[in-house]
Amino acid sequence: MTVKQGFNLLSIAVPAVLVLLSLIWLPFLWGFLVILPIIVLGLWDITQRKKTLLRLYPVIGHFRYFLESVRPEIQQYFIESDTNGKPISREFRNLVYQRAKGDRDTRPFGTVFDVYRTGYEWINHSLAPSKGLEQNPRIIFGSLHCSQPYAASPLNISAMSYGALSKTAIMALNKGAKAGDFAHNTGEGGVSPYHTKHGGDLIWQIGTGYFGCRMDDGAFCEEQFAEVAQSKQIKMIEIKLSQGAKPGHGGILPAAKVTQEIVDIRHVKLGEDVISPPSHSAFSTPKGLLEFIVKLRKLSDGKPTGFKLCIGHKSEFLSICKAMLETGITPDFIKIDGGEGGTGASPIELTNSVVMPLHDAVSFVNNALVGVSLRDKIRLVAAGKIISAFHMVKIIALGADTVNSARGMMFALGCIQARHCNTDACPTGIATQNPTRYQALDVSDKGERVAHYHKSMIHHLMDLLAVAGVRSTDDIKPHHIQRRVSEVEVKSYEEIYDVLQKGDLLSKELPKHWQKDWNLASANAW
Repeated sequence: MTVKQGFNLLSIAVPAVLVLLSLIWLPFLWGFLVILPIIVLGLWDITQRKKTLLRLYPVIGHFRYFLESVRPEIQQYFIESDTNGKPISREFRNLVYQRAKGDRDTRPFGTVFDVYRTGYEWINHSLAPSKGLEQNPRIIFGSLHCSQPYAASPLNISAMSYGALSKTAIMALNKGAKAGDFAHNTGEGGVSPYHTKHGGDLIWQIGTGYFGCRMDDGAFCEEQFAEVAQSKQIKMIEIKLSQGAKPGHGGILPAAKVTQEIVDIRHVKLGEDVISPPSHSAFSTPKGLLEFIVKLRKLSDGKPTGFKLCIGHKSEFLSICKAMLETGITPDFIKIDGGEGGTGASPIELTNSVVMPLHDAVSFVNNALVGVSLRDKIRLVAAGKIISAFHMVKIIALGADTVNSARGMMFALGCIQARHCNTDACPTGIATQNPTRYQALDVSDKGERVAHYHKSMIHHLMDLLAVAGVRSTDDIKPHHIQRRVSEVEVKSYEEIYDVLQKGDLLSKELPKHWQKDWNLASANAW
C-alpha cells in the first residue's frame, strides 16, 4: 500500500470512527453539558433558604426571577398601557421586595406616572426641610385609662390569623416585629403558639367567633380571655366589629385549611368551613360595646382596648359617639378598615361593592370625634392597601395616628399574588396549611425581610416629613396633600374632605350635611 492509499484510507476511517463514537457518547455528552447542570441547579434550589418559590418549584421557578430581573422595562410597559391611569400593583409589590431584601430602591428617569392625569396626588415640599427628626417615633396608646399604656410604632402588622396564614408565616411576621420593635395583630383566629414563639409585641383581636376565649356554644368566655390577655407579650386588645374586605359577614376559613391544631386553638369542627357570626353575641348596642370595652380592659389588667370597624351607615358610628357622650366611656383606640383592604376569602360582591373606602372613612371618623370633642382621647389606626410611605402620609394627614399593613407585610414574606389563599395551594408557603408548602418558608430569612421592610418604611416616612418641613406625624395636616381633580384644577385634602371644628356636632346648629345622620343616631341601637 502506498502512502497516498494509506492516507486516503485514514481520511475515510477516522471520520467514520468519530461519527460512531459521537453516536455512542453523544447522549453522555448532552447529559454532562445540559442535564447535570439542571440537576445541580435543582439541588441548590431545594436546599437554599432565601427563596421559597425556588424550594417549591426548583429550576422552573427561575423563569419568574428572570422576568423580575427585567422588571423596569416590563413595568414601564404595563403602566403606560393602563387605561385607567392607576398605578399597577406590581410597582408596589416589587418596591416592597426590594426594600425587604435591602436592595437598591431608587428609580432613574423620574416618575412613571402621568402627573397631569386626574387623581394624581403629591405632598408639597418646603424650602426649609426639617432636620434631626426622630428615627424611631412612638405613639402612646391608653394614656388616659390604662395602667399598661403602649408606645406603638407608626406602622404595625395588620390582622392576619393563624389558619389563614401558615405557622411559618406567622412566626416570620412575629420574628420581624420583635426585631423591628413594632406590633403584630393576631387576627381573629386566636393567639397561637406561633404568635408567641419569638416574643414580638401582639395586639390580640377578638372577633365575633371569640376564638381563643370561646365557650362550647360560641359565647364569650371571661376566664379564658383573662388567662390569655394577661400575657406580657399582648400589648393591646382589639374588638373586631367588621372587616373592610367582607363587612357584615364574619371571617371565613375554608375547610381545606382547618387542621386538627386549628380545631384545638379555635374550638371548632374539623372538616367544616369556619365562618364567624356576622355580629357579636356579647353585646348588641353601642352602649353595650363600650361596656364590653371596660370589661376587657379590666380583665386584661389595664391594657389599651379598642375596636375595629369599617364604615357603612354613618349614623351607626355616630350612635357610638352618642353612647360615648352619654356613658363617659371611650375606647383607647379605633381602627378603621377601608373597603380596599385584602382578604384570603370573600364573596366578590362584598370585596368590590360594599363599605366606604379608607380615605373617606378615616376623614369621617376623625371629624365625627372632633365634632363631639372626643378626638384627643382616642387614637385612630388605619388599614387598607397601605404599602408605601406616601400611602402612610396621606392617611395620617386625614386623621390617622398609626397605620397597619397586611399587604405590604405579605409582600415582604414573598407573596406573589397567586390568589390561591382560599385553596390551600399557596405557592410561597404563606397562606397554606400544607406542610410541604409552608415548611419551604424560612422563618429567619423572612422575619429579617419583614423587619427590613418596616425599617425602610419608617425611614421614608420621616424623610417625607422632613421634606415637607414638619417635625412629627402630628404636624401633617390635610392641606399638605394635593390632588389633581381635573386636567386644570388642583385641590388640597383640606378642600376635598370635611374639616369640622371641635364641638361642631354638639352645637345647636349642626353642619348641614351631618344633620340627617346625627338625628338618626341613637346610643341604644345601631
